[in-house]
Amino acid sequence: MEVQSWMAFVTDIGFPVAVTFYLLHRIEGKLNQLIESIHGLPEKMQ
Repeated sequence: MEVQSWMAFVTDIGFPVAVTFYLLHRIEGKLNQLIESIHGLPEKMQ
């Protein structure tokens, strides 16, 4: 493949992959908070 083809590939695929990993990282933190809240519910209901 030519250099230009590789650059197009990285541009087309690299950006969506980077955005996906960023969003997954952010969602992971929120999911952990949600799990902790769910585990704490029985104590708060008593």
